[in-house]
Amino acid sequence: MTEPSTTVFLVDDDPGVLKALTRLLRAAGHEVRAFTSPQEFLARHDPSVPGCAVFDVAMPGVDGLQLQAALSAGGIDRPLIFITGVGDIPTSVRAMKSGAVDFLTKLVNDRELLDAIGRAAESDAAARRSQMEVAAIRGRLAKLTPREREVLTHVVAGRLNKQIAYDLGTVEKTIKVHRGRMMAKLGVRTVADLVRLAELAGIRVQRGS
Repeated sequence: MTEPSTTVFLVDDDPGVLKALTRLLRAAGHEVRAFTSPQEFLARHDPSVPGCAVFDVAMPGVDGLQLQAALSAGGIDRPLIFITGVGDIPTSVRAMKSGAVDFLTKLVNDRELLDAIGRAAESDAAARRSQMEVAAIRGRLAKLTPREREVLTHVVAGRLNKQIAYDLGTVEKTIKVHRGRMMAKLGVRTVADLVRLAELAGIRVQRGS
């Protein structure tokens, strides 16, 4: 069965390994962007391109783990697969704890590498869908008036309309109007949906007593 196509960023200082991996991945239908050094990768890497990266661990100057740290420091969440000539357990543990999808040894089994790339591509796609959902939610939140935003925080905290009215110094009927408009703008019908939306947007929910 043909592998779903994804863009794979390869970084390895060994031209022979780079050539062999590029040939393998292109034969499986993937787009490959190959780099012979971490510096070249960092200079030319486009975070907006969906896909994953395959890093050699042992490279002169900047190794694979340092390259992983550089991406994280730049706020780039790129699914990573590491390959190494030596099965270094402590290094692999560090890589996986830092979010690597897999840690493989050279000479890597073709099927094993392609399966790891498939998992990494799925992880990347899920993360990008989540980012798009959060961006859409924040766009809807931006349409709320300051009062509607206040009502939102009270509703997700579990407050009743009459309690919110008391807290905000108004009447329950007014709160019902604000609440209805707020939920309509956000495209939700239930408090449960509103709470989920607020959590996705990073709004801290503090439950009332």
